[in-house]
Amino acid sequence: MGRKHILILGGAGFIGSNVADHYLQEGRTVRVLDNVSRPGVERNLRWLRERHGERLRIEVADTRDLLAVRRAVRDASEVFHFAAQVVATQSRQSPFHDFDVNARGTLHVLEALRELETPPPLVFTSTSKVYGGLKGLELAVRDQRYAPMDDRTLAHGISEACPLDFESPYGCSKGAADQYVLDYARTFGLPAVVFRMSSIYGPRQSGTEDQAWVAHLLQRALDGEPLTFYGDGMQVRDLLYVEDLVRAFWLAQQAMPRIQGRAFNIGGGPGQTVSLLELLALIQRRTGHGPRVAFEDWRTGDPRYYVSDTRAFTRATGWMPRVGVVEGVARLGSWLEAQQGARQAVGRGESLESADGPP
Repeated sequence: MGRKHILILGGAGFIGSNVADHYLQEGRTVRVLDNVSRPGVERNLRWLRERHGERLRIEVADTRDLLAVRRAVRDASEVFHFAAQVVATQSRQSPFHDFDVNARGTLHVLEALRELETPPPLVFTSTSKVYGGLKGLELAVRDQRYAPMDDRTLAHGISEACPLDFESPYGCSKGAADQYVLDYARTFGLPAVVFRMSSIYGPRQSGTEDQAWVAHLLQRALDGEPLTFYGDGMQVRDLLYVEDLVRAFWLAQQAMPRIQGRAFNIGGGPGQTVSLLELLALIQRRTGHGPRVAFEDWRTGDPRYYVSDTRAFTRATGWMPRVGVVEGVARLGSWLEAQQGARQAVGRGESLESADGPP
């Protein structure tokens, strides 16, 4: 049987649903395998189904189920592996669960692919957390943000040459999966690449203070609820709008013969950086008000500065981010406002046929 579908493991989530929509708009058939355990992901699947109909195939299953993974990969033309436990605090509460989902689940995917005569290409999403807290990076405070003392790092960010330093059970489980993917590419010749991702944001994202923090800050501001910052708020991250990430995924699949077996740092890079305090000020300018902020102690493995050096992927594919922070935050804010308005309308008993329309 010929391969007929794009397979997205964890395809009901924020990133997965955006990737699915991209390929479905191209006229491709997409198969989503997801255990639908995260609150709100059913809305993403409903949105995709309403937009694309039967070309979307949904299987409620888990990557910890090896038989389900074997069935899913059998007729795939391309594979994206996003299924993960993504919250560092939860990894500390339940390390066994975190390991089973992130490490063992990924090993299931790799073994299922290895069993095929001609494995389809795999893009796996890792995390910048594999570099730990970057304790050796010397920083200075400049204009209410941390900045590297080293001019090269300031200009370009953290490259793939940075030593791995797994910290927290989440860092260990994702780091183990990261290394397994690279080793299967090297040892067994699997066509696979790893994306070590920074802060991704955009429509279809629901955030918490532990994860997806851009959406979390915006939502709290819209709801008039207080915020907690862990640290002093001057920590810096590079932001990547999900539309730019989806394009990077597409380019990685096209370039697979040249780049397989490599890991790439993927984020907005030095041109798309923001501190928590700066993001809060941006939100205040947009909404006319900002949430109250309480400050707590720093959390383990949370670096004061992390910005992706994306030059390796740019050299390999020509990719560069296009959506700036101000524009991206405005787009996400508009989407969240539309969702909030839809919920309020439903609460008033109004009909809402397009409440969860396209971003």
